[in-house]
Amino acid sequence: MVAVPQRSDQSTSDHSRTASAPAFATDEQRWQAVVRRDRAADRVFYYSVATTGVYCRPSCAARLARRENVRFHASCADAERAGFRPCKRCRPNEAGTTDRQAAMVAAACREIEEADEPPTLEHLAETAGMSRFHFHRVFKALTGVTPKAYADAHRAKRVRDALTQTATVTEAIYDAGFNSNGRFYAASSGLLGMTPTAYRNGAPGAEIRFAVGECWLGSILVAATDKGVCAILLGDNPDALVRDLQDRFPKARLIGGDASFEALVAKVVGFLEAPGSGGDLPLDVRGTAFQQRVWKALREIPAGSTATYAEIAQRIGQPKSVRAVAQACGANPVAVAIPCHRVVRTDGGLSGYRWGVERKRALLARERR
Repeated sequence: MVAVPQRSDQSTSDHSRTASAPAFATDEQRWQAVVRRDRAADRVFYYSVATTGVYCRPSCAARLARRENVRFHASCADAERAGFRPCKRCRPNEAGTTDRQAAMVAAACREIEEADEPPTLEHLAETAGMSRFHFHRVFKALTGVTPKAYADAHRAKRVRDALTQTATVTEAIYDAGFNSNGRFYAASSGLLGMTPTAYRNGAPGAEIRFAVGECWLGSILVAATDKGVCAILLGDNPDALVRDLQDRFPKARLIGGDASFEALVAKVVGFLEAPGSGGDLPLDVRGTAFQQRVWKALREIPAGSTATYAEIAQRIGQPKSVRAVAQACGANPVAVAIPCHRVVRTDGGLSGYRWGVERKRALLARERR
């Protein structure tokens, strides 16, 4: 089942956000967040003002207090134990608008996944108590995709799973929730990018260009379809990289890159040389709706910065899905372009990296410079 945003209780979120936000590790960093009313710091920490006796979210719109009167707290409970009461303006002890919207989107995602036919936008918006426009905007902001794209991604996953697990295409059609062959075949090209029979047979005839070269991280393999880069693999053994590509696309037609393809490879190598300079590589990466949301969040981490697995889980609205985030990072097929190397453990440790922890350490060091 496609993963959806989930809510956690206040205390759990306080702990997760505090543990996963090295950007606010010092009082000076916290104060600067208060000065700029940084919403990213909300629920990472709270601040109190001695002269008013209240505590607030960092993004509170109240008049800025004098620095000497401000103290910082890890949670609402910490602030209240210190004798402060919640601000009536920003209501730091209550679920914020983002939490309420996350719960609403989670419910909509579950309805989409459980329905035989994708619910209409009008129905989803009415259930959420919003206008069509507002619901559409909130849903896309929290999931990274529109309601229709989410429904299409979920149905595509059901189709792919059914085609690999059933004896016939017809059986797969009905297992995936389609009520007729005609409706399925009308949608199959958009869902699979090919005919269902071709998908069952491992996409024979699909063309993927590739080339192997050397870069400062060792051997590199770059592969692309006509839509964009589908693999950037790193390693020490060029032959092993080619075998990896063959395993990923067992029945595709692999073609050695020509002169025009070498220009794309050069662009990728240049991007690896200066990871903060680009990021505009055309990509053709396919994954579940959850993986796509994680990968989108990874691409929003600035070069030279890091985020924890817990923080990424928070950003996509699923604070309890830390392990699933780590698995999505491990499934990333395009090194550096989707910068899973910028994700670290809560304690700052580098954790694993499918292309080697030393490469991860080297990439982070180069980006910081």
